[in-house]
Amino acid sequence: MEEPDREAVATAVQRVAGMLQRPDQLDKVEQYRRREARKKASVEARLKAAIQSQLDGVRTGLNQLHNALNDVKDIQQSLGTLSKDWRQSINTIESLKDVKDAVVQHSQLAAAVENLKNIFSVPEIVKETQDLIEQGELLEAHRKLMDLECSRDDLMYEQYRMDSKNTHDMNLIQNYFGEVQHLSDELAKQLWMVIQRSITTVRKDPTLLVSVVRIIEREEKIDRRMMDRKKQTGFIPPGRPKKWKEKMFLVLEKTIGTRIEGSQAETRESDKMWLVRHLEIIRRYVLDDLVVVKNLMVQCFPPTYNIFNKMLELYHQALSSRIQELASEELEANEIVSLLTWVLNTYHSSEMMGNADLIPEVDIRTMKPLLSQDVVDQLLHKYMATLQSNIIAWLRKALETDKKDWDKVTEPEADQDGYYQTTLPAIVFQMFEQNLQVAAQISEELKKKVLHLCLQQMNAFLNRYSEEAQLYKEDHLRNRQLPACYVQYMIAVINNCQTFKESIVSLKRKYLRSEEDFMVSGSTNMDSILDTIASDGCRSLLDEVFMDLEPHLNDLMTRKWLAGGSNSVDTICVTIEDYFSDFARIKTHYKQKMTIKAHRKVVTEYIKAIMQRRICFRNADERKEGAERMIREAEQFKFLFKCLTSGFSEETDGLCDTIIDIAEVIKLTDPSLLYLEVSTLVTRYPDLRDDHIAALLAMRGDASREMKQTIIETVEQNQSQRQQGLNYTPIFKDIIVPSLPTLSVPKLLK
Repeated sequence: MEEPDREAVATAVQRVAGMLQRPDQLDKVEQYRRREARKKASVEARLKAAIQSQLDGVRTGLNQLHNALNDVKDIQQSLGTLSKDWRQSINTIESLKDVKDAVVQHSQLAAAVENLKNIFSVPEIVKETQDLIEQGELLEAHRKLMDLECSRDDLMYEQYRMDSKNTHDMNLIQNYFGEVQHLSDELAKQLWMVIQRSITTVRKDPTLLVSVVRIIEREEKIDRRMMDRKKQTGFIPPGRPKKWKEKMFLVLEKTIGTRIEGSQAETRESDKMWLVRHLEIIRRYVLDDLVVVKNLMVQCFPPTYNIFNKMLELYHQALSSRIQELASEELEANEIVSLLTWVLNTYHSSEMMGNADLIPEVDIRTMKPLLSQDVVDQLLHKYMATLQSNIIAWLRKALETDKKDWDKVTEPEADQDGYYQTTLPAIVFQMFEQNLQVAAQISEELKKKVLHLCLQQMNAFLNRYSEEAQLYKEDHLRNRQLPACYVQYMIAVINNCQTFKESIVSLKRKYLRSEEDFMVSGSTNMDSILDTIASDGCRSLLDEVFMDLEPHLNDLMTRKWLAGGSNSVDTICVTIEDYFSDFARIKTHYKQKMTIKAHRKVVTEYIKAIMQRRICFRNADERKEGAERMIREAEQFKFLFKCLTSGFSEETDGLCDTIIDIAEVIKLTDPSLLYLEVSTLVTRYPDLRDDHIAALLAMRGDASREMKQTIIETVEQNQSQRQQGLNYTPIFKDIIVPSLPTLSVPKLLK
């Protein structure tokens, strides 16, 4: 107690010190003392009340413990008395065994008396029940069947109670009521027949379906009652539980499965569209059936059956099983597409499960997929592999068909603008379009894969196309008389290249949504191949032209040409014009390039004729005549190609001016100015070599050895300083001068 006292004193000192901090507070000491006294009295009163309450509780608890002890003693005494009385009554109970047996026998006899009427009339009731079943009076037949079963079950139960091991009497009763089980089976068959035709029955005679459901509900109640009695007594009548509700759903499940499987009317051998027809029939059946279930059938079943959702689940399971079977078969590419389109799109669309007539009972968001993702992936992989082989075969066949057309004696068809073409691009891209449209029905990802596959196979196809065009040219060169329309079909091949390029771009724009996808799937390589095919075709046609022109080109710069006895240039122009009347059927892009090449080729061949030293002018008159003839022919070429190019070539004048510039050197009458003219020519044409100049001077025939030496030395000195203009296209670079003694500086000095 010393420690609490010290803490109390210390606390009191602190409080007093807190109250008496200023002198003026001394006047309130008495007031403080009274206030503290009141607080002390209040605390003491509360403490006394609490202690008193605790004491009252303890007193009450002691009283209750005392009463409980007395009660325990009373119970112990009563149990002793009861035990004594029980031991004394054992003998009395054994003496009442006969009474007990009499009571049991009385109960059995009472049950027999109660069912006596039914027992004697069992054959008659069985006959009536059989007739009612055959007449379709199912409710009345079931009522009589229940009476028979009730009589049998009551008798067997009483026998079981009396002597459960007496199988002879049990069998006797069961045999007597043997037809009851047969009636039950017959009635069940009738019920299942109605259930199998429930979709049709509910439309024509919903009362019959309601009767069947009522019978099933009665049997379910009896099953529950029999199972409860079994738990209590261990007795269960024969044939119980019937579980007709469970069997009903099994019948529905089997019926739905059979209906879906039986909707396949054709096979692949009889109809290529068998799967499409099969799936369409399934779609109509399922949609119509579920609408009937929602609007009519649910009214015939208790709400606890949840019949619509149960039927929806059964249809979904049956569909899933059927689709799995179809997916496991060896399907063709178009059949895989039809199946996946139906599974992934049609099934959840407004044409089937998303139909307005099934909303809101059917929520497509919660429905499970008909096929697992693994199976879908396997089908897609198989489809892509099959499609690839099909595309390769289709492209090969299309090319073979097109090649056969190349040998025809009739010209190819022309498009609306008059350009020759074959059906190859249309056939190829129609095939691509069909496959892409089909793929787009399944998914965006598959559409991209198919497009990539098409472009990939197109790339390989174009390489084969190029090879076949080259072989076509080589076959023609062996006999230029065949094929009869070689030029026209080569033009069609060239035009096809442009059509292919446009179709590729169009295809990508149509089936690729984003610009990024468009760029990623670029067709640069195919454009390059197509340009190569077109360029080779144009070159082949030009080769054809210049093979015809070769004899006339060989007549240029000869004595016959100088004397005016040769109309080679007229023939050349007429021949070119004739060919280019056919070349007008080439699409503008390629025709422009081809015309420029032809123009350049003509000028180059003309200059080659000059450089081949076929003629050496003997005097100024011949030089003048030859130069003027060259100028006239250059103007003739210029006019021709202006007409052919329709003004789209800026090189027309420049190329022909090369001939005129050479003619001016030939025409020059003052040999002292020859050096200046040659220098000007070299300046304009930086690729002009010394052998070209030597051939040109040799053609003039009047240049002295010293003059030739001076000119060539100057050319060689300035050769390192020549610079070609930015827009200059070399023309002399590929012109080879025949191997004759050249006028090189060492030989001239020698």
